[in-house]
Amino acid sequence: MRHSRALLTALFSLSLASPALAERYEIDPNHSDVSFKVRHMVVSKVQGRFDKFTGAFEYDEKTPEKWSAEARIDAASVNTANADRDNHLRQADFLDTANHPAMEFKSAGVTDVTGGGAKLQGNLSIRGVERPVALDLVFGGTVTDPRGDKRAGFEAATTINRQDFGVSFNKLLEAGGLVVGNDVEITIHVEGVARKEPKEQPAKKKK
Repeated sequence: MRHSRALLTALFSLSLASPALAERYEIDPNHSDVSFKVRHMVVSKVQGRFDKFTGAFEYDEKTPEKWSAEARIDAASVNTANADRDNHLRQADFLDTANHPAMEFKSAGVTDVTGGGAKLQGNLSIRGVERPVALDLVFGGTVTDPRGDKRAGFEAATTINRQDFGVSFNKLLEAGGLVVGNDVEITIHVEGVARKEPKEQPAKKKK
């Protein structure tokens, strides 16, 4: 009997010492953006963004080992403020949106955690090709908005080589160099709203 009580006491103490689960936040697309830059004609860079995306992340300041994120980007929503260029980007030369309508990211762990940031390791899929990437995170913190919803924000950045994902179209300039650079700089600003647990409805009285 003593052993049973001791075991129960130990388990109860362990449960109190366990860290709380990270909160889950749904990405607010109205206060978030996914943008990119790529070198054009060697001498300048063209900037664009994706207008449609969804995703969620789990975050709690005290439990970085539980942080995670996932996102799905509508590839056809690419927007560089030039209709002809955007239509070309949707074709098989680049994103091939007819066969690969979405780009996806799923985290695989967190490293290099500091007071204001970390590296989020994960896998990025473009044109059906999946490759590991590391996102440099900068935390914006958490806040409660006027409606009582808890919000969290962060910035993330990385650079990928588009050739790694099968986006290989290019042309050579007469003076040397490529029309479109291979390195793509990706910048993400995210604001998420904490998911609220549904309230239990009071039981209806029987008539």
